Amino acid sequence: MAQPPAGENTGTRRAVPAAGAKPAARVRMSAAQRREQLIAIGRQVFAEKGFDATSIEEVAARARVSKPVVYEHFGGKEGLYAVVVDREVRALLDRIAAALTAGHPRELLEQAALALLGYIEEETSGFRVLVRESPLMSAAGNFSSVMNDVAHQVEHILGAEFSSRGYDPKLAELYSQALVGMVALTGRWWLEVRQPGKETVAAHLVNLAWNGLSHLEAGPGLITVRPGG
Repeated sequence: MAQPPAGENTGTRRAVPAAGAKPAARVRMSAAQRREQLIAIGRQVFAEKGFDATSIEEVAARARVSKPVVYEHFGGKEGLYAVVVDREVRALLDRIAAALTAGHPRELLEQAALALLGYIEEETSGFRVLVRESPLMSAAGNFSSVMNDVAHQVEHILGAEFSSRGYDPKLAELYSQALVGMVALTGRWWLEVRQPGKETVAAHLVNLAWNGLSHLEAGPGLITVRPGG
């Protein structure tokens, strides 16, 4: 049997580029594409670590770019964070506003609860970013501001209902904050446990809220506080 020439590897040969051939060039992103990539990566890192523990170095490393590229687009970590939070605020508000279509107050409560829980379920990273408050952000542009905006929408609904039922419409703001706060805090709890299912959680929230509202006392008082005590 003929032997292979001395020094020749009898295994699978690797293809050798022809002389002068250039390696395939990496596809370059446009400035807009790079910006979107950095926002998506920043969203994920902020969700995982929070604002303080996130560094521009890590965002740049995950994007496989140099730190100056991140600074060029956002000016720094604060700028990137502000863009990420602003997008999440608008996304959540748009989702809740689009969900509020029913005319009956109970259905509106159901729709609002399901919209928030649906956002938590489908946009978990975005919700984690929102609920991680940063000392660098003002009262505008965080989870509290989103819930305040939702509460104002609920306030208008409750105000009309209170007037029709003989309750003081000035108290609608108080009740709207209480209702939205209940849903928001439950949502933060559900973010971690995910049990029971979204529809079941929404049903129980509405059960507590609606049945409580339907049996309101016109002039509630505290039984632990006695007049003249």
